[in-house]
Amino acid sequence: MAADLVVSPDGRARLGRRGFRCAVGRGGVRRFKLEGDGATPSGDFPLRRLFYRPDRIRDPQTGLPRVTLTPADGWCDDPSDPNYNRPVKRPFWKGHEVMWRGDHLYDLVVDVGYNDDPPVPGRGSAIFLHLARPDYSPTEGCVAFSRDDFLWILSRLTPLSRLIVEPG
Repeated sequence: MAADLVVSPDGRARLGRRGFRCAVGRGGVRRFKLEGDGATPSGDFPLRRLFYRPDRIRDPQTGLPRVTLTPADGWCDDPSDPNYNRPVKRPFWKGHEVMWRGDHLYDLVVDVGYNDDPPVPGRGSAIFLHLARPDYSPTEGCVAFSRDDFLWILSRLTPLSRLIVEPG
């Protein structure tokens, strides 16, 4: 049976019987997300794949498909570009997230299947599960966990697992 990750707007998550602290978007949790609002979208979403920094984390265990990041990896967040809410290679001359970051937030990144089938320009992009800052400060719309908790969560996810973000 697939393990679903359930996130509440108050910064709590659970997978099965185990609970976790997490960070959500600075704009709270919203049903109708827009690009740049800083909100985490509420709903029920597939988890597409794990991206990871092989120079910082070796062989993370998960049932999700795994993709190694490179310094050339980006994620388009420009609603006017045909690559909106898709991975891109850098240099990329439109707005994008840099996936190979100097900090550790994107050492492990799960691509959440939000607004990607197909992407609707302006409805939000680059919604991920990733590592939290030490103080669990809000994200730009993603859900973030401590490294230890995220590694435990990843080890239990499968391609059938879902992210369920409860409405705010």
